[in-house]
Amino acid sequence: MEKTPNSQSRNKRLMGRNRFLLLDGYNVIHAIESYKALSVESLESSRYALQDDLVDYRAFTGDTVIVIFDAYTSKGKKIKRELFKGVEIVFTKAHQTADSYIESEVERLVRDPKNLVRVVTSDWAEQQVVMGSGAVRMTPREFYYELQKVRSAIRERLPKHAKGGESLESQLTVEEKELLDAIRRGNSS
Repeated sequence: MEKTPNSQSRNKRLMGRNRFLLLDGYNVIHAIESYKALSVESLESSRYALQDDLVDYRAFTGDTVIVIFDAYTSKGKKIKRELFKGVEIVFTKAHQTADSYIESEVERLVRDPKNLVRVVTSDWAEQQVVMGSGAVRMTPREFYYELQKVRSAIRERLPKHAKGGESLESQLTVEEKELLDAIRRGNSS
């Protein structure tokens, strides 16, 4: 892919910067159909699906990824933080919204001029606050589009056998296949 002058200057601006991506987790889940469909069965399943996608995104982009879930109605008096394969997962404390957590985190992060902070939310008022603080806003659909591009780039970089171009079975000898079939049936002698 040939770099245009705009992409070259953009890449130069981003070099040496700490990239942060903050997501309002439930906001993303309810805005993206694949996550929303999972949430009908189980909100936990949709959270896990989003978290798995964020792990891949973080691994590919190198961004620091923080997903925030409202625990507004919980009785927890403290913010709960977990690290899942490099992605920080935050559950807010009682009576704290994801929006208020994101606002304070953005305010803290943008103080360092080396930090580039992006926030994913579909809440218009939150987008305005985020932009006014010096962060970049992104809608869940824009993020999902970017996630699809990342997935595509990951697939392109995977070796052929990892993409499913060649199955494990196709790499086995006839004797190895027969042995595995016997083991599967319980006749390993």
